[in-house]
Order: sequence, then C-alpha cells, then structure tokens
Amino acid sequence: MNRKNLTTVSEIFLLGFKNIHDIKIVLFILLLGVYCVTICGNLLIMALVSYSRTLHSPMYFFLTQLSLSDILLTTDIVPNTLSGIITEGSVVSFPGCITQFYIFGCCEAHECFLLAAMAYDRYVAICNPLRYTTIMDFSLTLKMILVGWILGALFILVTTLSIIGLEFCGPNVIDHFFCDFTPILELSCSETSMVELEILCLSVFSLILPFLMTVTSYGCIISTILSLSSKLQRSKAFSTCSSHLIVVCMFYGILITIYMIPTKGVSLNAIKVASLLYTVVTPMLNPIIYSLRNKDITETIKKLKKQIG
Repeated sequence: MNRKNLTTVSEIFLLGFKNIHDIKIVLFILLLGVYCVTICGNLLIMALVSYSRTLHSPMYFFLTQLSLSDILLTTDIVPNTLSGIITEGSVVSFPGCITQFYIFGCCEAHECFLLAAMAYDRYVAICNPLRYTTIMDFSLTLKMILVGWILGALFILVTTLSIIGLEFCGPNVIDHFFCDFTPILELSCSETSMVELEILCLSVFSLILPFLMTVTSYGCIISTILSLSSKLQRSKAFSTCSSHLIVVCMFYGILITIYMIPTKGVSLNAIKVASLLYTVVTPMLNPIIYSLRNKDITETIKKLKKQIG
C-alpha cells in the first residue's frame, strides 16, 4: 500500500461498556468506589510498612512494590473508564493510547517478576529458615525489586516500539474500555505477524518463566510443609504464605483465562468483565487479603488506632 494514500490515525475511540444506559450511574459509582478503596488500601499498606519497624522485612518491602504497581495500574485504567461510562465511549489520542498500553504492560510484567520474588522469599523462609536473614538481606531484596521493574519496563518497551513502527490508517475504534495489545494490533493496516511473534517470545521471559519459578517455589514449600510432623507446625508454616498464594492464584488464574484460553464464541462483554477483574478488582483485593490474613499488619493497625485514639 502506498504510504501517500494512508491517513494516519491520530485519535482512538474506546467504546467501553455498550448498552448500559439504565445502569451507567450505578456502574460509575461502583467503579469509583472500587478505585477509591484500591488507592486508600494500597497507600495504607505502604504507610504501615514505612511506619512500623516490625514490618521492615523483605516480604513487606515486596508488598509495598505490589501496592505501588496496583496504584499505577488502576490509575492508568480507571479514570478514563469512568469518563467513558458517563459519555458512553471515550476519545484518547493515539500517543495517549500507546502510553496507556505501556504503563499497563509494565505493571503486569513487573507483577509477574514480583510474585516470583515473593514466592522465593517464602521458599527461603519455610525451607531454609536458619539462613533466611543471611540469604534475604537488604541488598538482594533491593536487587530483586529493581530487576523486576527494569525487566518489566524493557520487555514492554520493545513491544511498544514495535507497535509504534506499524501503520495505522483506520479504523480508529476499539471495542474495549482500555488500550490492550490485541485491540491495538487489530487497528493496524500493516502485517502484524512479526509483532505477535515478538510478544510471544517476550512473554516466555516476562510471564511463563516467572510463573514456573513461582510454581517451583510453592512446590518445594508444600513438600516441606507436608513433611513437618506437627499439625501446629504445618498450620503455622502454611499461614505465612497463604495470603501470597491466594494473590498468585487470583492473578495468574484471571490472566490465563483472558490471554491463553481461546475466546472464539465468547461475547465481548464477558471479555470486558474478565479484564475488569484483573485491572480493577484484583488491585483492590490484594491489600484486603494481606491485611485480613496477616497478623503483623493487623497488629500494626491496632497499635496505630490506639496511638491515634
């Protein structure tokens, strides 16, 4: 196709949730409430870890990074989605759409690496407790955090630059509430097979490898817990990693459902609801799961309440 005949797309129209005239106010209030709870809950986790010396350990430093990632993810997605609910669709600039995809992808990739690091932390704590403080020192914790952010940012940057290199000559309508990878590619009038192959190769390192590391760590953890003779010891050991295990299952369960299970014959609304779960609901549930099931955090909250009272 002659480049001179191409009209470059400058704006993207996100259809969002269609045919919601009767419930759009309810949906707006519900989504806004979830967003507020997400921001407040994750900020609370970060503040508690910073405030309490008893929470100055690798697991809680990792948890602050999870909270930061969740805040970035929801802030990247929700405000524009809220606008789209009220106006029944939203318009974003093409650079804005690409930026939204980059931040979204960076947060998701970072979370994969972070969950693997948290799983390794629990593995050392349960399977090699006597050497825990030696192995999981501040230096290693900081390196794992930085590597997670850097690799997540670099992998998605490669994909983003490949997308920018494609031709977009129309249409400019995405039937989704945010700029995800597949909907963006569907707008391109270029050959996209190389970009799709590239993202598949990168996903091996950013998604599958961290997933396998997480599964391996928990395989060793479960084996160690089952080998303990005392029921009390097994219960105590499992309680130290149960919150993280719930978050891992929730995160990868939804991710695999959306991106790895064939969606042929599945309605777009069902896909949007599933996407809403991991971009909006999961970030809200993470601090709730960790605060309700974590004795150290609940005790810190009680101490803080007493001081304020």
